[in-house]
Amino acid sequence: GSPLKYCILITPNTTLNSRPKMPDSRVTRVGRHPYNTKSKKATPIRTPGGKLVSQTIVKKSKGPRCSDCKISLPGIKHLKSSAYRNLKKREKTVSRAYGGSCCATCVRQRIVRAFLLEEQKAVKKLLAERSAAK
Repeated sequence: GSPLKYCILITPNTTLNSRPKMPDSRVTRVGRHPYNTKSKKATPIRTPGGKLVSQTIVKKSKGPRCSDCKISLPGIKHLKSSAYRNLKKREKTVSRAYGGSCCATCVRQRIVRAFLLEEQKAVKKLLAERSAAK
């Protein structure tokens, strides 16, 4: 007889007369909530073992904002309000006056405004003294 020209390796993922099957692409959602709502979005993630599992996506928040100009505060994480409880103090604030509530530009404006008001008062007082001396 003639020698075998090729050998077919049969594994659980193959059948005769076919290529190897793709791994199963179905995924089960986490928990008992089967609907893909705004707050329960999920994405399939492939584990190192080759299994597809569902991973719930956490919504991104707008994060803390400046009380004066309403821009997002740099240096502070954008998390849900409840998640700030678990953070360290240094992660919730910035080491500056009005650290977690005002941006640096607004703080600078406040300081300059206060300084100029004091200067204006001093000038008024000086002019009043001069006019009283005459």
